[in-house]
Amino acid sequence: MGESEGHRQQAGQGASIAQTTTGSADDHGATGQELSQRQGHGNQQASPLADPGLPVHRPRPTDVDPRAAKRAERQVAGLLTVSSIASIGFVVAYFAIDVHASLLGVGAQNVALGASGGVALFLIGIAAIQWAKKLMYDEEMVEVRHRLSATPEERREAVDILVEGGRESGLARRTLIKLSIAPALGLLVAPVIVLLRDLGTLPGNDLKHTSWTSGMRVVQDITGDRIKAADIQIGSLINVMPADLYPTGPDGTYTGPSAGEIPGGDHIGELETPDVYVRRGEDAAIIVRIEPGVSNVPPQRQGWDVAGIFCYSKICVHMGCPISLYENQTHHLLCPCHQSVYDLADGGKVLFGPATRAIPQLPIMVDSEGYLVAQSDFHEPVGPSFWERNRT
Repeated sequence: MGESEGHRQQAGQGASIAQTTTGSADDHGATGQELSQRQGHGNQQASPLADPGLPVHRPRPTDVDPRAAKRAERQVAGLLTVSSIASIGFVVAYFAIDVHASLLGVGAQNVALGASGGVALFLIGIAAIQWAKKLMYDEEMVEVRHRLSATPEERREAVDILVEGGRESGLARRTLIKLSIAPALGLLVAPVIVLLRDLGTLPGNDLKHTSWTSGMRVVQDITGDRIKAADIQIGSLINVMPADLYPTGPDGTYTGPSAGEIPGGDHIGELETPDVYVRRGEDAAIIVRIEPGVSNVPPQRQGWDVAGIFCYSKICVHMGCPISLYENQTHHLLCPCHQSVYDLADGGKVLFGPATRAIPQLPIMVDSEGYLVAQSDFHEPVGPSFWERNRT
């Protein structure tokens, strides 16, 4: 009995020693192989995978031959210099080549800009690869996995590594690279700055106004015909535009070359001519007539309609899609893009969908001949919202 108890005490001491040894190994960051070896002494089992180690380091030619290193430095500097020239060529091509010039059937300016910009970026990338493979510090390293949170000592070590990395890059003693990399990277910004000119002039207050003005006649889209209030039936919807988009004769009828042709269309693409398509996208509106006694007109919009005839913007305030899907029984206007629903009998307020504000309403009236005209421009910006929409 005493002998059995003695064996149990020895086994317990051995287990305690094994636990202490294993815990010590874990706390001190032992590698998997060391831990396996320590546990293997107790379990009499060896790790089935041998550590393959690292191959013998073979120095590069530039590590042992100063002439090879100098030659590589000249190669990197040459690539960066040509990249700088290509960036300058981009700027020159932008201003020197006529925008209408062609080369092999395509725009000559686009070809020059694409080639010079591509060469500038490509050569900087090749120079970086050449620099890293031939001149930067070359040494295989093994890092044992550690916990994710860094200690203050590890943070200081990381800073030291960054400083050491800068030293090992060799930039301080590679004069040619140091002199050529600054203009190469700096001049790469020039094409970006130049291309900002193609964004056009700043919009200013253009986004807050349309072509509608006081007394502007409301005409049918495509045909350009004037609209008499007495001719509009209850439940109907008419797509309309301002009359100045359509040339008219003395009697006010459309006198364009053919029905449906956009006036000024032959000038589209000329930088000196306002884009008629842009105006149509801003000025597009719809006319609806709602039966008397149904409409709930907000106080601030009293007098904006003519005997139940309302004029609303045709542009959805969510993403700018054109809207003309009208349900005359419910007076709901549906955007086909993202299913925003507006109630035209209640000031155009949103009933459903991603739109966040009521669709703008255009104040209208009739002239001395009974035709619909605008009282003023829209009282708020049409189309999708933007940051400066509420600024004056």
